[in-house]
Amino acid sequence: MKIINKTKNNIIAPKGRMANTFWTRAVGLLNRDSLPTDEALIITRCQSIHMFFMRFAIDVIFVDKKNYVVGFVKRIKPFRLSPIFFKASYAIELIEGAIAAKNVSVGDELELIK
Repeated sequence: MKIINKTKNNIIAPKGRMANTFWTRAVGLLNRDSLPTDEALIITRCQSIHMFFMRFAIDVIFVDKKNYVVGFVKRIKPFRLSPIFFKASYAIELIEGAIAAKNVSVGDELELIK
């Protein structure tokens, strides 16, 4: 699944993987040592994340039901908690530094393309 920033007209991640079941949401990126630069994990029904037992830092974008960015966390390190973004419907986990590299801002409109 491709993740596009419609506001900035750029691709955030060409390979988005959906975590929409109990198991995929629970595991997330815990079983990984890293995340490729072109990959992202989209976690449904998500207003915050934890980094317990993670092995690497990541960037996280929180998005509402209408696909607008409502918040993000840059470079969240292992064994930390993100803030809660009450308006978020899903989260996109990306490689560390991706938010700055892709110039993502609160209010940007995203699109997920299968």
